Amino acid sequence: MPRRNHTPLYIGIGGHVVAISSTSGEEIWRSKIKSSSYVTVCVVGDQVFAGAGGELFCLSAASGELMWRNKLKGLGHGLIAFAGSEMSAASMQAAQTAQAASAAAVVAAT
Repeated sequence: MPRRNHTPLYIGIGGHVVAISSTSGEEIWRSKIKSSSYVTVCVVGDQVFAGAGGELFCLSAASGELMWRNKLKGLGHGLIAFAGSEMSAASMQAAQTAQAASAAAVVAAT
């Protein structure tokens, strides 16, 4: 899909990072990073950083290509928060509550 002169919106959902046109709402690119429902995103320059399942990923903002990943060994599988990101405290709390409910359902099912 050709890029137009606009600033994309980058979202994390269902284990994917998705670039969306902020003017038309059309999808520009989509990259699967992990089989995780919760993906946090932070954009710095021409890089999109995404956190999912306790891992950190760096994608090209232009193409969605994976540039590198860090498994953050020894830090668990929790939600990754980015300092200075636009994520509000309320949305962070909602994500943590949903993650806790999901973990409780997995434990109850075993």
